[in-house]
Amino acid sequence: MGYSLERKTAVLKRMLPPNGMTIRQLSQEEGISEATLYDWRAKARRKGQLLPDADAGPEGWSSGDKFAAVLETAALNEADLAEYCRKRGLYPAQIAAWRAVCEQANDWERSSTARIGQATKEDKKRVKNLERELARKDRALAETAALLVLRKKAAAIWGGDEDACSAPQIAKPPLF
Repeated sequence: MGYSLERKTAVLKRMLPPNGMTIRQLSQEEGISEATLYDWRAKARRKGQLLPDADAGPEGWSSGDKFAAVLETAALNEADLAEYCRKRGLYPAQIAAWRAVCEQANDWERSSTARIGQATKEDKKRVKNLERELARKDRALAETAALLVLRKKAAAIWGGDEDACSAPQIAKPPLF
């Protein structure tokens, strides 16, 4: 079924804030399938039109919608910004906060790289300490093994049993 451009535009306008009707409501009122309305909204978004989900308030908008709002308001003066916000159901403070987040988005890589570098440095230090401790324990184990081997060889040469090489036996006094 074909729909006129005027009807599509009117329906898409009803999706915009402050009306912000849900697609389900529009489908029931207009008699247009929900799939068609979702398709129209997706095509309008791809063309750069700001069409956030109606059931999500301004804080529930996608990052793309927020960025589009920041772009649309970048060149507006205070009066025009206020009018834009009223039409969209927003507050100027929200636009300002979104703008600050967008401006900081490019600095993310630098701060992220610094954090990763610090974590890598800490990991290298930890690995070095663990390797040092492992080497120390390995030397101690090798020394213990060498002592056991020497003990067995001494017992074999001088003819003692394994118990003879252990701690000397002390005679126990008789119990009365």
